[in-house]
Amino acid sequence: MIQDRKIMRSVPTAFIAFIALFTLLCAAAAHAQDGAQDGAIVARDTLAFTPAQKQYFIERVRQRGTELDLDNLIIQRITYLSDGLRVKGYLVEPATGDSLPAVIFNRGGNRDYTALSDTFAVVRLGVLAQHGYIVAASQYRGNKGGEGREEFGGADVDDVLNLIPLLDHHPRVDASRLGMYGWSRGGMMTYLALARTDRIRGAVVGSGMADAFDMVTRRPEMETGVFAELVPNWAQDRDAALAAHSAVRWPEKLCKTTPILLLHGSADVRVNPREALSMADALYEAHHPFRFVLFEGGDHALSGFRPEVDRAVTEWLDRYVRDRAPLPDLQPHGP
Repeated sequence: MIQDRKIMRSVPTAFIAFIALFTLLCAAAAHAQDGAQDGAIVARDTLAFTPAQKQYFIERVRQRGTELDLDNLIIQRITYLSDGLRVKGYLVEPATGDSLPAVIFNRGGNRDYTALSDTFAVVRLGVLAQHGYIVAASQYRGNKGGEGREEFGGADVDDVLNLIPLLDHHPRVDASRLGMYGWSRGGMMTYLALARTDRIRGAVVGSGMADAFDMVTRRPEMETGVFAELVPNWAQDRDAALAAHSAVRWPEKLCKTTPILLLHGSADVRVNPREALSMADALYEAHHPFRFVLFEGGDHALSGFRPEVDRAVTEWLDRYVRDRAPLPDLQPHGP
């Protein structure tokens, strides 16, 4: 009985010591994260696939008119810091090579709609990576388990920009050769990012939103179901928010040393092709280097033109990002 009492008296002491140690470790971890800079990767998970999964991905990519060497790719889910928030994303890279160019990919959609997936990371980002690029992509804050709240082109643009220091510190990246590639809403994010950085040597915008006024006029559900729910202070300053999301209104703010490739389908039901036409006109008036390709009858995903799209994207990035080609002469010239 006496021995039992000794044990009972020792348990609280041991438990208190355990709690104190646990608290100390948590505080140390929190302090380490507080000291980490934006762009730091705080967690990563390398994907592995069964033979059946590999064959499925190979067939998916083959349908796009190209081949996939999945054994020579490293595909990771990552968690990185952005404004101190733990944000989810992907990092896809070739298995070999050093001093490689890199591309930041900006996803479309919002919240879980068209969020990045393992399949997308393999089929889309992997194809770009096997051309010799290290590809980083964000889910944007508040999505897929990430901290914070998505703002559809507000503070979450920092999640794109904070992939730049992530790549700066990647041991296999040549940080002087960075590109950016956005689709749909990701095109809008690309414009917003290019208004704040001169680090991008070449950019691609596919089916990108460039005129939020046009968007909410043609698709009122985008205002009620997306803008009004995600953009801070929407009701108080709607027109200012629309203008801030409309690159067609401020082409002069875009970094002039970043040439932009515009890709759009003439039958796009989600982002009207007139947005791309207006953006091309605005870039022309601002003397911004760009190329515009309008695919006849193309839908939002340009699904009927996948080989042409992939070729156009890689040729543009190879020219301006990988090979550092000089900017074109935009002044009238020639015989």
